[in-house]
Amino acid sequence: MIQADRSARFAHKENTADNMLEDYRAIRKDSETLCAPLAVEEYVIQAMPDVSPPKWHLAHTTWFFENFLLVPYLKSYRVFHERCGYLFNSYYETVGTFFPRAQRGLLARPTVEDIYRYRAYVDQAMGELLVDPPASDWDDIALRLVLGLNHEQQHQELLLTDIKYNFAVNPLRLAYRPVENPKAPEAPAPEWLEYAGGLKEIGHTGSGFAYDNETPRHNTYLRDYRLASRLVTNGEYLEFIEAGGYRRPDLWLSDGWAAVKQRGWRAPLYWEVVEGEWWLMTLAGMRRLDRNEPVCHVSFYEADAYARFRGKRLPSEAEWECTASRCAIRGNFRESGRYHPAAVSGMEESGIAQIFGDVWEWTQSTYAPYPGFKPLAGSLGEYNGKFMCNQMTLRGGSCATPQSHIRATYRNFFYPPDRWQFSGIRLAEDAS
Repeated sequence: MIQADRSARFAHKENTADNMLEDYRAIRKDSETLCAPLAVEEYVIQAMPDVSPPKWHLAHTTWFFENFLLVPYLKSYRVFHERCGYLFNSYYETVGTFFPRAQRGLLARPTVEDIYRYRAYVDQAMGELLVDPPASDWDDIALRLVLGLNHEQQHQELLLTDIKYNFAVNPLRLAYRPVENPKAPEAPAPEWLEYAGGLKEIGHTGSGFAYDNETPRHNTYLRDYRLASRLVTNGEYLEFIEAGGYRRPDLWLSDGWAAVKQRGWRAPLYWEVVEGEWWLMTLAGMRRLDRNEPVCHVSFYEADAYARFRGKRLPSEAEWECTASRCAIRGNFRESGRYHPAAVSGMEESGIAQIFGDVWEWTQSTYAPYPGFKPLAGSLGEYNGKFMCNQMTLRGGSCATPQSHIRATYRNFFYPPDRWQFSGIRLAEDAS
């Protein structure tokens, strides 16, 4: 299991070479720990174009350090293999060409053993770089290293979401890692918490790490609003299904209704009826649906339709951030080892529950640049900025997110029909 204190330290330590080498080794080990339960055959599977084989995640994060740190800053470094850049570059057009994303599962070679050898080779070289980093380049090295470590944590979350999808298509429905499933307590009735609007500030500020898409901090105007005190549960979403929610075009955006018809949606991803009962696939295998747990693996279209069904709406990301910025960052994160959303166990002092962890919360906000946004210079500017089109933002992290990786300003983004991420619903409404 991933050590909770290990990731908690990462977000708060001073960026000295010694501290960053310690963080580098710990986070790199975490990726391999997440892959430890896999059989060698399971490293290669790509069950749909949006997921990647586990061995590709392990190699791509390694290529990131090789390409953006070792090649420019360690003079003695020689690349592990000349074709790694082509095979494991994800989408950096300014760096070179890359192998088609949808075909990553077709690559039997390099082998899993080769990928682990690649990781060890790069890790050794990174140790050399950080033992005696060139002082004149330290600021750039530190910036790229912190970005690379956060990038690897993103891929650790993707490892879990992709492994879950890959396991779910197998009729054997095997468990990635068995976990005890205590019966969830009954979810309390949601309360409607009211927040004052007006001129507010959102976006990252300060010395801590943030992605460029979280900046700059800026003013935004909000009307008075209310948020539900907890996430929508499976039981509540089941009421939407039983009321014919997937058969009512009046509840759906036009593109959402088209997706329902084209893709045959009748329930969230991983839900199915077994002998008259609803079951769902988890990373611990198949289990009966627990009505008190948060609904998970729904698209933006489904979240929006459900909100309309209840006469509510989804929160804007500004509403969500202004609320979350008052709350401590604690919840059901990856470190719990559960890898599944948990039923609400209590409210924060602020009166709201599950604001962090459990599921990424869809917002009604499109993923667009903040006023005054400037991407990072050079190739790293491709990291976020070029995706600011046709996607929606999600907030709060999930049960697959490392706790040290999340903050109130963090902006995640996916396309409206995407469902394989740990995504769920919190309702909102205008206060007047």
